[in-house]
Amino acid sequence: MTQLLLLVVVLAGGLPGQTRAQEPANGVFLVARPEMNDRTFRRTVILITQPSQSGPVGVIINRPTAVTLAEAMPALKQLAAQSQKLHFGGPVQRRNLVFLVRTEQPPPRAVPILRDVYMTTDADWVEASLNSTAQLSAGAVRVYAGYTGWARGQLDYEMEREGWYILPADSEYIFDRAPDDIWGELVKRAVLPKARYDLYKN
Repeated sequence: MTQLLLLVVVLAGGLPGQTRAQEPANGVFLVARPEMNDRTFRRTVILITQPSQSGPVGVIINRPTAVTLAEAMPALKQLAAQSQKLHFGGPVQRRNLVFLVRTEQPPPRAVPILRDVYMTTDADWVEASLNSTAQLSAGAVRVYAGYTGWARGQLDYEMEREGWYILPADSEYIFDRAPDDIWGELVKRAVLPKARYDLYKN
């Protein structure tokens, strides 16, 4: 993975003069194939989007750490009170926090991922929004240490080497499923249509 300055700018709130919510919501899941041996990405599911100004960017959604949010951000009382773990989002900028939020109202300076899911690095906005149940509910936040990113064309090369399945993304797997179940379920979803086709063909 290449750590590009432009990706950092995108996650930090966009390029000067741009509103990130104007980007199209085009998130998909990258699901590591069972044969992938890369220690960082083995058995992972990555939610990615393609901002117009950079290569793909996203977070690993199924790798919680042992660190609680209270330990990670004790000064942010609403976030610290959440009964969830800090997730490992990826190898880029691991000391920085990235948030996925499920809300009908686009947050300021956020990157749209799905129709109602946004990526942001604005911890103060998340904290304030958790105080307003009309804006953000307790179960509609996931917190990640770091993120994943590719240079233009780099992910295409990895796809050509058959390192990943690609599937439509949905918010249920991000916010409502147990992390330990996500990878296996999505691998089955990816390979089942092909297995049915091969059975029919034979």
